[in-house]
Amino acid sequence: MSSDTLDSLDTRLSPCPPALSSCPPARRVPAFAPLRVGPGRWRLRLVPRMRRRTASGALAAAAAVLAVAGGGQAAQASRGAPPPAAGPPPAAVRTVSAPVRIADAATVRLLRPGDRVDVVAAERSGPPRVVAAGARVDRVPAPAEETGAGGDGGALVVLSVPRETARELVGAAATARLAVALC
Repeated sequence: MSSDTLDSLDTRLSPCPPALSSCPPARRVPAFAPLRVGPGRWRLRLVPRMRRRTASGALAAAAAVLAVAGGGQAAQASRGAPPPAAGPPPAAVRTVSAPVRIADAATVRLLRPGDRVDVVAAERSGPPRVVAAGARVDRVPAPAEETGAGGDGGALVVLSVPRETARELVGAAATARLAVALC
């Protein structure tokens, strides 16, 4: 471009007429990256409000579902309807104390009352199997208290297990050597 063209362009772009000298000449704006403005502080103030609204909306929806579903036993009783018949309570798991002879006496000396153990039956004909999982140790008798060592050696431990598991322990002790693993 020629300087005449630039001068005429400057006079057209200049906000002040050329007769006034107090106005600076027009200049080109340098190139710069665009500015990206974030959400700012107002966004942080809205987050707790939105969470409260969401929580209150969820509670309102749950209350509406319960109201439509029948309102529960208290609402039925207030309407004069008899309460639904309750079935028998679930059977409580009854535990029994089962004395078990463990083949390795040194392992039994490591046990303390309250420990949880898995009892494993090692049979000669097949792979070992877990007879009782998570059985609680009730008592570990001293070697002098034990009666009838039975010739196999080992040591006695008293476990607290459900009645069905106690039956399995007695059957496994008759045919296999028992071992324990701490849980």
